[in-house]
Amino acid sequence: QVQLVESGGGLVQAGGSLRLSCVVSGRIFSDRAMAWFRQAPGKEREFVAGITWSGSPISYVDSVKDRFTISRDNAKNTMFLQMNSLKPEDTAVYFCAQFPGTGYFRSYSTVQYWGQGTQVTVSS
Repeated sequence: QVQLVESGGGLVQAGGSLRLSCVVSGRIFSDRAMAWFRQAPGKEREFVAGITWSGSPISYVDSVKDRFTISRDNAKNTMFLQMNSLKPEDTAVYFCAQFPGTGYFRSYSTVQYWGQGTQVTVSS
């Protein structure tokens, strides 16, 4: 059984930083694309950043470009999201996602496996 477990969320002041981690177990990690999505209260789940099985290419939603960095360590079955210069509008539950193939998509309907989510709250 595939499991994705996120960690690293919390409460931070605007301008601060957090690093999210997602550990994948139960299947081979290195041959699958991964992504981070987020969902704020009353809003649809949105794509934040995606990374292919090899680590490139990478893409981000415009609102987090130059502030967030996605990466992966295939040897440790782990994906990361470094979040800097956080803003109150970044407040959401952040979800780790794994796709069924080597490439990722921005639509959450294409995700094969989800983590349980980790709350990120940015105070002003």
